[in-house]
Amino acid sequence: MTNALDRFSLKDRVAVVTGGAGILGSLYCLRLAEAGAQVVAADIDAGRCDKLASEITTSTGIEAVGLSVDLSNEASVKAWAKRILDKYGHVDVLVNNAATKSPGFFAPLDKFKVEDWNRVMAVNVTGIFLAVRELGPSMAERGKGSIVNISSIYGVAAPDQRIYEGSWYEELGGAINTPLIYSATKVAVIAMTKYLAAYWGAKGVRTNTLTPGGVSSGQNSVFAEKYSARVPMGRMALPEEMAGALLFLASDASSYVNGQNIIVDGGLTAW
Repeated sequence: MTNALDRFSLKDRVAVVTGGAGILGSLYCLRLAEAGAQVVAADIDAGRCDKLASEITTSTGIEAVGLSVDLSNEASVKAWAKRILDKYGHVDVLVNNAATKSPGFFAPLDKFKVEDWNRVMAVNVTGIFLAVRELGPSMAERGKGSIVNISSIYGVAAPDQRIYEGSWYEELGGAINTPLIYSATKVAVIAMTKYLAAYWGAKGVRTNTLTPGGVSSGQNSVFAEKYSARVPMGRMALPEEMAGALLFLASDASSYVNGQNIIVDGGLTAW
């Protein structure tokens, strides 16, 4: 009899993570490798990809590679996907995690430029389309695979603008908010998941959404306190608390889960 935990194993599988060098992406890459997967850490910054891949290989003993890609550029995505398929022959897990911020990302709605809108849309939505178009067919041809699209709590519910009063994110250089483009792209991710679940489900390819809510990643105490007050559990999430849901969706533990949105938000959307 198979041990229940064996169904979470990703041994000998190939997992691709876009946005792999980011705060959550780098953690996803590491945990997938620890579960046995050969990981392709993909990000626009080649140096960060290579560094992360080297660290994962050293810590887990399982090969990880870094492959840079510009998800907003069709030619870049096609060349990147070809390198992956030429090296491995197939992909078992595709985690569409990449998202971007434009120069005017935090501008108020009435001053938000269409150039910023298009730049974010090109990565957050078109980038997923391109990655799926180039790598998904190899899954369908083999009759198995798991696509995990990363959305956001603001693809499910509107942000409470009051939590941004007095907010500050040092790494991003100032006050923050959640612009309309972010919500628009993240709800699009959920819609694409449902489409792909129906489109490739009969081919053995499952597509699901993982929706993180309120992950602590450098926001100031004012923001953290205001956000936490909205959450039944009374706190923001730790990055690690997203990894378990990802491993579930990537592995055979979720073999009959398709087209679903797993929301990990501490209960924010429960009230």
